[in-house]
Amino acid sequence: MVNTVSRPWLAGGVWFATLGVILASSVALDARLSTSALLLVAGLIPAIVVVLIGAGAPSPTVAEILHAVTTQDRGR
Repeated sequence: MVNTVSRPWLAGGVWFATLGVILASSVALDARLSTSALLLVAGLIPAIVVVLIGAGAPSPTVAEILHAVTTQDRGR
């Protein structure tokens, strides 16, 4: 089964399962609601940042950067 699941989905599933365990233990230990909310936000922010970074355009390769520099210089 693990072979059919892609690594990002598996990592995301483990991330959210761990976050769920942390929140469940926070509620089970009678933590304040603000503490549980802070744990939720602290657990979701890194995942949101990763999604936002991954949604951008891929970084250019070294060859693409060097090609852009040489084509700009040839016109002068």
